[in-house]
Parts: sequence; C-alpha cells; structure tokens
Amino acid sequence: MEKNNINEAELENVRVLVEKCREEAKKRLIGQDYLIDGILTAFVAGGHVILEGVPGLAKTLAVKTFAEISGLDFKRIQFTPDLLPADVSGTLIYEQAKGSFSVRKGPVFTNVVLADEINRAPAKVQSAMLEAMEEKQVTIGEETYRLPEPFFVLATQNPIEQEGTYNLPEAELDRFLLKLNINYPSAEEELQIVKTQGAASKVPVNQILSAKDLLKFREMNGNIVCDDKIVEYIVQIISVTRPSVKKQSEHDITRYITFGASPRAGIAILQCAKATALLAGRSFVLPEDVKAVAAMVLRHRIVLSYEAAADNITADDIIAKILDFIPVP
Repeated sequence: MEKNNINEAELENVRVLVEKCREEAKKRLIGQDYLIDGILTAFVAGGHVILEGVPGLAKTLAVKTFAEISGLDFKRIQFTPDLLPADVSGTLIYEQAKGSFSVRKGPVFTNVVLADEINRAPAKVQSAMLEAMEEKQVTIGEETYRLPEPFFVLATQNPIEQEGTYNLPEAELDRFLLKLNINYPSAEEELQIVKTQGAASKVPVNQILSAKDLLKFREMNGNIVCDDKIVEYIVQIISVTRPSVKKQSEHDITRYITFGASPRAGIAILQCAKATALLAGRSFVLPEDVKAVAAMVLRHRIVLSYEAAADNITADDIIAKILDFIPVP
C-alpha cells in the first residue's frame, strides 16, 4: 500500500473549496449536480471532458461558469464543417513591412477551451485538437509551442443531429477522460429554470480557485492512497469489457461489445476515483469511488455491436451489469 503524504488540514481545505465551487455553480446551473461533480472531477484529475446532451441543457453555460469560478482564461471554438486546423491552432502571417512571417496563435492557447459541437469538424481539424489534448502543445509551421497550464478541453456534441457530423475517431474519444451525458431536468427543477426567463447566465459568480490551486489539487490527487485490491477491482472491470476475455456462461454481455476498453481506461478510472476521494476530503479510495466514476469513464470507450443497438442496450446498461457482476473488494 502507498504511503499517504497529505495532512488532514489540506484535505479539509480542499473539501471546503470544492463545496464553495458547488455553491457558486448552483447559482447558475439548476438541477445539474451530476454535471458539476463530473467537471470538478476532471479538473482535479487533469483530464478533458466530452458533454453530450440535446440543445438547451446549459452545457455551454456550465463550461463558462467553471472557467469563471476557477479564474482560468476561457475561449470558445464553434466547430463547423468548413473549419480549418489553422482556425484552431493558429497560423503564420506574412508581414510585408518586415519581409518575414510572424505567428498568430489560435484560440487553443488558453486554459479552458469549449469545443462546441466538436463532431461537426472534419478529420484534419480533429487531429489538430488531438495533438493539443494529448501533447499539450501545438505545431505552427515548423515550430512547436507549449500550451498554458492547466489546459482543459470541454467538448460538446448533440446526440440527435447526425446530418453534417463526423464521428470522432476512437483515438480522440479515448483522450477524453470523461463523457458526461446531460439529461433533462425534473419537473420541479424545470419550473425554477423557466422562472429565471433565461437570465441564469447573467447571475454573477465569485472566483473561488486559481490555476495554482488546480495544479496543487492535481499534485495532491497523485498522493491519494489506493489499496492494491481496489486496483485489481479496476483491472477486473476493464478486462470484462473485452470480448476475448469474457466467458459467455458467466454473464450475457459478450455479444453486445465489439471492442472493449484499453489500459488507458483503467488509469482513467484510478485517477477519477482518487479525485472523487479528494473532493470528499478523504486521503484514500473506496470501492464506492470506483463505482461512482466507472460509467462516465467507460461509456465512450466501449464500442457496441449491432446487436446492442437492435436490443436497445446502451453502454451504461452494460457497465451497470458489469458492476453488479464483479464482487466488490
């Protein structure tokens, strides 16, 4: 078992700050506790997030709100079929007076990038985003430029409009730490939303965190203790998603999966489980932390078969079945 290097005062400070962030976010985001906690988890774990939901569920507002609460620079890129890589990363401009080229950096040079409707961009633009997300750097001409720290991409996609969209490549999907599905609010919550008359975005929020705080949280996240039995539990969950490993007699999900999750998914579950523990003010991971993050980490990493679509089985259904099937340590 790892040795814990975090003291109780630091843990309590994180818990208090996170609670304040939740309170600030709730001033604008009504009935979106799942979304708030998901983005906080990704911020602490240092990963990127893909948000999926129909228009009008405050996805864009959520990203803007978190950038304000965290005191981070924020830029929005509206992805369209005619977007070029240079529109994202930047380009070289020829200055006639100087007789040389100068660099004009693109909107990706910021802390928080809102990639709105990312699935509308063609493959060459998506590959430019992939370099930024994975390498935290951008190539313009022959030079490579580092992106500012911390760097987060929060991408949105609309599940109902398929016309004029491009499926995200598996390699790019795998780079997103989490996928959050945004659902409709309850009747009670919707009543509160309608009463705001669309003025939620004008409600002021206070800055609670700074870039330095987020980098400190990320460092603390690496020191959260996780018992070997819980790591084995994570590996079991991942291995069950792979058709070559599963046994048909034990559970009836083999036929629904074409490709399972990669080892990167196991690392992501561990990072997010540690972040969940840290956000709760704990210095150690519980099996409940793993269960809490499993669906959001795995749902975009499992490729379903045609049979799953025919039987109306979703990735979330399969993940729930796996969590029920595998014994908790």
